[in-house]
Amino acid sequence: MRTPDLIVSAVANTFRSKTRTALTVVAIFVGGFTLTLTSGMGTGINAYIDDTVTGIGASDVMTVTKVSESAGTGFGGDSGPAEYNPDAIDSGQVGQGTVIALTPDDLDTLAGIDGVLDVQATKSISADYIVVGDGTPYVVGVGALVEGQTLQLAAGEAPDDASDAFEVVLPVSYVEPLGFAENADAVGRSVTIALTDAERTRHLVEATIVGVAEEGIASPAGASIVPNDALTDELYATQNIGLPSDLTERYAQASVWFASDATDAQIAALKERLADAGYSGTTVADQLGAFTTVIDGIVLVLNAFAVIALLAASFGIVNTLLMSVQERTREIGLMKAMGMGSGKVFGLFSLEATFIGLLGSGIGVILGMLAGTAISSVLSTGLLADLPGLTLIAFDPVSIVVIVLVVMGVAFLAGTLPAARAAKADPVESLRYE
Repeated sequence: MRTPDLIVSAVANTFRSKTRTALTVVAIFVGGFTLTLTSGMGTGINAYIDDTVTGIGASDVMTVTKVSESAGTGFGGDSGPAEYNPDAIDSGQVGQGTVIALTPDDLDTLAGIDGVLDVQATKSISADYIVVGDGTPYVVGVGALVEGQTLQLAAGEAPDDASDAFEVVLPVSYVEPLGFAENADAVGRSVTIALTDAERTRHLVEATIVGVAEEGIASPAGASIVPNDALTDELYATQNIGLPSDLTERYAQASVWFASDATDAQIAALKERLADAGYSGTTVADQLGAFTTVIDGIVLVLNAFAVIALLAASFGIVNTLLMSVQERTREIGLMKAMGMGSGKVFGLFSLEATFIGLLGSGIGVILGMLAGTAISSVLSTGLLADLPGLTLIAFDPVSIVVIVLVVMGVAFLAGTLPAARAAKADPVESLRYE
């Protein structure tokens, strides 16, 4: 019997006992369905994390601060009140308290540390409000976009740092309150930013909206506008009017660039050198480390349930084929008496097991993709509406193919025992079997 004939015969034999085969396929379906959903969840969330990482900053950038030893809120708590430090400055980060202000001397020190390629101070700007024309003013923050960062834009484009014009990207949540019907309607319009200098004088700075940014969990925009370099310099200089020159160049943090091909060991060594110099460095991976660990743990647990389902299904395959071998004992004896070798008999029953695996995994994958797409669509407009850009369950064609092949492989392995039993059957004894 040729290989094509073996395949046709194996497929036909699979449906001899439709009920038994259907129950076995259902058991495999559960495993394939679960694996498809968990794989899709991992793919969707990892894609969102990749977008978030891009939003936080380039992978070769480290945020550096000079943390105060007595950092705290200054209002009591478990750590007690913090001792006053004239060099302390608000970090601008929730839960981080105060840090020691970075000065130009600190920037020079950072630039001289081995492994540091470039240093850029982060200018903290505190705006009073933002308003369009004579409309309602709204409180707004001012973000920063360092080299290597990108924005997830809903409309328009990113601010041009090479332009002398004052350009700004608006968070999508401010579009409607500021009086624009659609995101695209805001692009090209003028906006006024108000801020107060050190002499308590309010200044109004006009800028052009060039884009509207989505709000991600770690977007540089968040609930803040993102200006270009020209507007940043203008706002920073304006709010520092009236300050002594030695107080204008005080920064809460700085961005440090290192080699883009640096290994984990090299990055760890750079952090140690920064720590020895009195600084603390944090990479994008550090900022998202806890988040990714939790997600990986959830996906791992769900995959474990899928594996358990597949193991249970494998026993069903063994039982189904053992019963099939017993029921077809005389048929096996006749095939061997007519010259079919043990290898082809083994292959026939192995193909039956593999086909059952293909059926179960195929149905599981198709229904898993349909269910995952529906669930993701519902959640994106419901519970996950605050996480724009997140597709909770997405599917990678390569992963889907791998799932089908893995399930078929499990089915093949489960079928080896009954296939081997059929291959070893003695034709004479089999023909006498009642």
